[in-house]
Amino acid sequence: MDEFVAMEIAIAALAGVALIYSIISSARIDAYEVENERINELSGIIQSGAMAFLYREYKALVIFVIAVAAALGYYLGYPSAVCFVAGSLCSAATGFIGMKVATKANGKTAFAATKGMNEALGIAFRGGSVMGMTVVGVGILGVLGAYMIFGDADVITAFGFGASSIALFARVGGGIYTKAADVGADLVGKVEAGIPEDDPRNPAVIADNVGDNVGDIAGMGADLFESYVNSILAAMAVGVLANGRPGLMYPLLLCALGIVAALLGTSFVRVGEGGNPQRALTTGLYATGGIMAIGTYFLTKWLFVGDVTLFWSVVGGVVCGVLIGKITEIYTSADYKSVKEIADASNTGTATNILAGMSVGMKSTVVPVILICVATLTGYHFGGMYGIACSAVGMLSITGMVLSVDAYGPISDNAGGIAEMAGLPEEVRGITDRLDAVGNTTAAVGKGLAIGSAALTALALFVSYSTATGLAKIDLNDPNVMVGLFIGGMLPFIFSALSIQAVSRAAEHMIEEVRRQFREIPGIMEGTGRPEYEKCVDISTAAAIKEMIVPGMMAVIVPILVGKFLGAAALGGLLGGSIVTGVMMAIFMANAGGAWDNAKKYIEEGNHGGKGSPAHAAAVNGDTVGDPFKDTAGPSLNILIKLMTVVSLVLAPLFK
Repeated sequence: MDEFVAMEIAIAALAGVALIYSIISSARIDAYEVENERINELSGIIQSGAMAFLYREYKALVIFVIAVAAALGYYLGYPSAVCFVAGSLCSAATGFIGMKVATKANGKTAFAATKGMNEALGIAFRGGSVMGMTVVGVGILGVLGAYMIFGDADVITAFGFGASSIALFARVGGGIYTKAADVGADLVGKVEAGIPEDDPRNPAVIADNVGDNVGDIAGMGADLFESYVNSILAAMAVGVLANGRPGLMYPLLLCALGIVAALLGTSFVRVGEGGNPQRALTTGLYATGGIMAIGTYFLTKWLFVGDVTLFWSVVGGVVCGVLIGKITEIYTSADYKSVKEIADASNTGTATNILAGMSVGMKSTVVPVILICVATLTGYHFGGMYGIACSAVGMLSITGMVLSVDAYGPISDNAGGIAEMAGLPEEVRGITDRLDAVGNTTAAVGKGLAIGSAALTALALFVSYSTATGLAKIDLNDPNVMVGLFIGGMLPFIFSALSIQAVSRAAEHMIEEVRRQFREIPGIMEGTGRPEYEKCVDISTAAAIKEMIVPGMMAVIVPILVGKFLGAAALGGLLGGSIVTGVMMAIFMANAGGAWDNAKKYIEEGNHGGKGSPAHAAAVNGDTVGDPFKDTAGPSLNILIKLMTVVSLVLAPLFK
C-alpha cells in the first residue's frame, strides 16, 4: 500500500473516532433521566424554538447556495461548484447536530445541578463535546474526501468558501436573534420591571434562551468549523508547492493528532464539590495543548525524516492560541481586575460603565496582536509562508477541546434559565449561575482563538491568492492598491455597523412587545397570567432572517467588484486592509462585551449593592451594549476577513 494512502486511511479513521465519540456522548445524554416534568417541558419548548429558527434560516440560505454553486460551475467548472455545496452542507450539518444535542443537555444540566456541581459540569461539558468532536470529525472528512475525489488543493478551496458563507450567515443571523431577545428581556424585565433574569413572567425569556443556542451553539459551531477547514485548506495549498505530498498531508495529520489530544484532554475536566469549574475546564484545555505539542514533535520528525524545523512553527501556533485564551480570560473574567474596574465604574452610572468597558476592550487588543505577530514571525522563520499556515493549523488543531469548552457555556446558561423558570431551590441556581459565569469566560476564550487563527489563516490564504494571480508584491505606490486598502479597512466598520444596527432595530420591537404584554395581559406580574412567549420568538426570528442578508452578501460581492474593476493588486490591498482593522475590531468588541457581561454578574453576586441597586442597573445597560459587540458583530468579523480572502482565492482565475 502506498505510504500516503495509508496516511489518508489513518486520518479518516481518527475523524471517524471523533464522530463515534460524539454519538456515544449524545447517547449518554439521552439516557440521563430527568425526574422533573417542568424541566422537561421547558427544555422541549426551547428546543422546538431553536430548531424552528434553524429550519427557516437554512431554507432561506438554500437559494444563496444554489445561486453561487451555479455561478461557480459556469465560470470555474463543476468541481468548484460541488466543493462549495459540500462545504455548505457540512457547515450546516455541524450546526444542526450541535444545537440538537445542546438543547437536550440544557434541562439535564439543570436537573444534574440538584445533585451537585460535578454532575452538572459533566453533563454540560459532554453536551459541548458533541459539538467540538462533530466539527473536527466532519471537517477532516470533508476536506479529505474533497481532495481524494478531485486531487487538486486549489480546487477544493471552494469547500472553504461554502463553509465560510454558511458560517457568516449563521453567526450574523444567530447573533441578531439572540441579542434582540437578550436586550429586550434585560432592559424591560430586569431594569424596568425589577424581576430576576430568566423569570417566567418575562415574555422574552423563552426567546432569550432559544437565542443562546442559535447564536452561541449553531453560530459558534459554524464559525469554528470554517476556521478549522480554511486553516487546513490554506496549509494544503501552500504546502503542496513548498514540500510536495508530505507538505500537503502534514496539516491533515496535525488535525488528526489534535483529535487524539482532545479526547485525552477531556479526562482532565473534573471538579469536586465546592471546586472551581473554571480551573477544571482550563486544565483540560492546557492538557490538550501540551499533548498536541509533544505529539507534533514526533509526527514532524517521522514525516520529514528527522527534520523537526516545522515543529517550531506549529508549536508557536499552539502556544499562541493557548496564550490568547489566557489573555482573554484575564480581560473578561471577574477573577481579574479589568472586570472589577468596570463594576466599580457602575457605581457612578451607565456612562462610566460603558467608558470603562470600551477602555478594557481597546487595551485587550495589545497582547493578542503581539502574540499573533510573534506566531507569524516564528512560523515564517522556521518554514516560510508554509510555516505561517502550519502555525494557524497548530492553533486550531485543538478545536475539538476549545469548542467543547465553548459550547458548554450556552448549555450552562440555558440550565440556569430553566432552573429559574422551574422554581428550583436557590442552591441549585447558585450552581448553574457559577457554571454560567465560567461559560461567559470560556466563550470569550473560544472567540479569542477564532480571531487569532483568522489572522494567520487569512495570511496563508493571501499567499495562495498572490500565487494564483501572479502577484509578486503589493505596491503601496499604486493608487489602485491604496484605494483597495482603504475600502478593505472600512469594510469591518460598516459590517459591524449593519450588524449592531440590526440588533438595535430588532431589540426596539422586542422592548415594545414586552412592555405591551406587561401592560395588557392581566395577572402577568402576579404569576397568574401567561405571557405570549411565541410573539417574542417570532420577532427575533423574522428580524434575524431579514437582517442577515445584507451583511452576508456584502462579504461576497465587494471583493468581486474590486477585483473585477480595479484589478488583482487592488483586491490584494482590500484583503490586507480588512485583515488589519478586522482583527483589531473583533478583539476589541469580543473582549469588551465579555467584560461588561461578567461585570454585571459580579455585581449580581452581591458586590456594589447587588441585584436591584443603581450599580446593577448601570451594569445591565452596559451589558446590553456589549451583547451585540461580543455575540453578533465581533465574532462575525473573523469570518468576514476569511470569507473575503477565500472568495478572492477561489475566483482568482477571473482576476489575472
